[in-house]
Formats: sequence, C-alpha cells, structure tokens
Amino acid sequence: MAAQSKLFNTIQAADYIGGLKKNTLEGWRIRGAGTVYRKIGRLVRYTIDDLDAYLTAQTRTSTSQAGA
Repeated sequence: MAAQSKLFNTIQAADYIGGLKKNTLEGWRIRGAGTVYRKIGRLVRYTIDDLDAYLTAQTRTSTSQAGA
C-alpha cells in the first residue's frame, strides 16, 4: 500500500465498487467473501488498490463464465 493511499470506510468502499449497500460488504466479511480489508483497532478500512483489484478479478467475458 502506497503511503498516500486513501483508506475508505465501509460506506465509501461499498459506493466505490458499484453503489452497494454497506450491509453487503459487512455480509462478505462475515462469510470471508468479497474484497480484502484492513482491521485497525475496531475500525474496518479498505484501500483503493484492494478495491480495484477486487473489481478487476470480477471481469468476465460471458454470463456462463465461472467466478474465481
């Protein structure tokens, strides 16, 4: 993570990756799915690099293509 990389809270991260609700990311964390995150004390934070990597991994060329 670059020194100047911005950390997003759950609401900001959900909005960034497609206008999701924060509950979606919270559910993903419980299930161990979705994007990686940072736990800083009691705070949950996401980096733009991790969110971009998650979005890139979701790239598909057809609706029948299986996920990663």
